Amino acid sequence: MRPENAKSPAPRPAIARSELPPLDLLRSFEAAARHLSFTLAGQELFLTQSAVSRQIQQVEASLGVALFERRHRALELTEAGRLLQRTVADCLERLRDVTSRVRATSALRQVSMTCTPGFASLWLIPRLARFTANHPAVDVRISATLELLDLERSQVDLAVRFCPNRDDLGPPLFEESVLPVCAPRLGTARPHPLKKPADLVHHTLLAVDMPQGMALTVDWEPWIQVMGLSELRMKNTVRFTQYADAVAAAVAGQGVAIGRFPLLAQLLRDKQLVAPFGGRAVSQRGYYVVPSARGLRNPDAQDFVRWLRSEADS
Repeated sequence: MRPENAKSPAPRPAIARSELPPLDLLRSFEAAARHLSFTLAGQELFLTQSAVSRQIQQVEASLGVALFERRHRALELTEAGRLLQRTVADCLERLRDVTSRVRATSALRQVSMTCTPGFASLWLIPRLARFTANHPAVDVRISATLELLDLERSQVDLAVRFCPNRDDLGPPLFEESVLPVCAPRLGTARPHPLKKPADLVHHTLLAVDMPQGMALTVDWEPWIQVMGLSELRMKNTVRFTQYADAVAAAVAGQGVAIGRFPLLAQLLRDKQLVAPFGGRAVSQRGYYVVPSARGLRNPDAQDFVRWLRSEADS
C-alpha cells in the first residue's frame, strides 16, 4: 500500500495526432511491405491496387518521406520503409496476441460471416439449424449483403464469395449452373403452356437489376448458348433488386426466372418450382469460402467452414 503522503506518478503526456502516421492505413502499409506488391496487398485486403497505392501515398505524405522505391514492375523498401515495417509488424503482432487473450476471456463464442442475400436466404438459412443444433454454445452472425466487405476491418470471420471461378481461392464450395424455372402450373397453363423455349415469348421475365451497362438477361447467357438460341424473347419484364424476390415471384407463378443451382435445388425437390426445359448450363461462377486472419484463429469458425463443406457435399 502506498503511504498517504506519497506522490502519485506523473501521468504520461498525451500523444498528439501529428506524432503518429494514419493508423487506419498501417495495415495496408504492412501488407504492401510484406508482399512488396500493391496488387497482392490489395488481394489480401480486398482492395484495388490503386486504393492501396493511394493509401501508401497518404502514409508517405504524413511522414514526409518515401517508404518504397517504385521500379518497373517491382517495389523495394527504402531505409525508412524497412524501419517502419519492423515496428508496424511488431506492433500488429502484439496487438493480435493481446486481442486473442482478451477475447478468450469472454464467455461468448461467435462465428461471423458475410455472403450474398441470395445465398443466405435460399441455401444457408434453410440448413443453419443443423449447425446450431450441434453447436448450441456458438452464436452465428450473418451479414447478407452485395457489398464486398473488408473482413479484417469489419471483424468478420469468413466470407462466402460469389465470383467467376478462381484458382487462387482454393476449391469452391460449389460451382453454379443455370436453368429456367417456374411454378408447376405454368408448364400446363392455357393457352400458352411452357413446352419449348419458343413458348417463353408468351411469358413474363422475372429479372434482377444488373449493374449499369449489363443486360437484364446476362445470367441467362450460358443457358441460351447451350440451347443454341440466338436471343431470349419474352412478353414483358418484372424487375427486382434481390434474387430471392425474383425466386419468390416464380414460386407464386408470376413468370419465369433463371434458376441458380444448387441454390434452388430444394425448391425443385419440393415441387415448388419446375424446370420446363433441359439444357442446364455451367455459368463459370462459383461460391468460395474465404476466411479472415481472425477466422483462422477461431476454432468455431473453422468448425463452421467444415460444416459448410459437408452440407455442400451432401
